[in-house]
This record gives sequence, structure tokens and C-alpha cells, in this order.
Amino acid sequence: KPTSPGEILAEEFLKPMNLTQSTLARHIGCDVKVINRIINGRTAVTAEMALKLGAVFKTSADFWLNAQKAVDLYKASQKIRKLPFADCGLVVLGWHFAPSFATKNSWRPHVLS
Repeated sequence: KPTSPGEILAEEFLKPMNLTQSTLARHIGCDVKVINRIINGRTAVTAEMALKLGAVFKTSADFWLNAQKAVDLYKASQKIRKLPFADCGLVVLGWHFAPSFATKNSWRPHVLS
């Protein structure tokens, strides 16, 4: 299970810097409930929040969004036990997915005429 952005925020930034959730919330201009929900994993880090956290802690917005994406993908993988697979006969929006003959076991779309 990946480390959530809220856990990273609490353990790697707030605690070592001796900052409270309230102090952070005031500094970035949001309600303390938003910070609390992120820390407790009840809400996701948005692009806007990632920009704010990146600015405050001198990290990139991508750092926070990648942590959130890892959590989101993990949760989705827990819900979906069996993923669909590519099939030679699959046609999606006019694209026919067939095996690529360029490399073994790779797939590439082919436009149907």
C-alpha cells in the first residue's frame, strides 16, 4: 500500500517542522478541515492544493499529485480484481487492436477502413 499524501504531509513536513494543521491552513488560505481530511485520507490532494503545498514546502506539485495518484491506483486495483485484456477482435471507436508484428507480444492500434 502506498504512503498517502496526507501521511507524508503529517510525518515528513508538519511534525518535523513543528507546524500545526491550523497554521498550515491559515498560511495557504484554506479551512483547517481540508488539511485534516487530507491527513486522514478522507479527501484527495487536488491540483490546486498540490501547487500550494509545493510552494510552501519547496517541493513540486507533481510530488503531491504523484503520491495521490499512487493511492488512487492502489484503491482502484483493490476494487478491480480482474482487468480486461486486449483481444484481436476488439474494436473501440473505430480502432482495431491487433498484435504488432514489429515486436513480440506488443500491441498497437490499427485503423479500420
